[in-house]
Amino acid sequence: MSADLPDYYFRVRENGAFVFRVDTENRQRRIEMDQIAVVNIRNGEIKPHGQRELSEQDIAEIKSWMEDRAATIAARDTDDIHRAIDHLNLTAHWANSRATDAQLEDVTDALLLAMHDLRGVLVRKKADRLMKDRGGD
Repeated sequence: MSADLPDYYFRVRENGAFVFRVDTENRQRRIEMDQIAVVNIRNGEIKPHGQRELSEQDIAEIKSWMEDRAATIAARDTDDIHRAIDHLNLTAHWANSRATDAQLEDVTDALLLAMHDLRGVLVRKKADRLMKDRGGD
């Protein structure tokens, strides 16, 4: 099992990860994880842990992980939006077919405000894209 382990382990946190170097080449044949850095996905910062000096390989591995992680997060964001669309459709069906007057009274104002806000943002962003596509006419 130890031979299949990666050289680096990334303990994900909200804005990035703690980076560990994985070591299985020791006398006890135990897995040891030595923290070497902290990374922040949002600002691209890589901070060595303690007084460490990161090697070129360390930095290359970390940057590669950051690119992969950013792609994963972007894909999840898009998937979440597609799920939100499904939930809006399910909500419309629920409101039309099963909701009681009391349930509708409980959620209508909040839903209308959220949908109004979302519609405004989407219309503005669509107009911005159209203007940019036309060359800013």
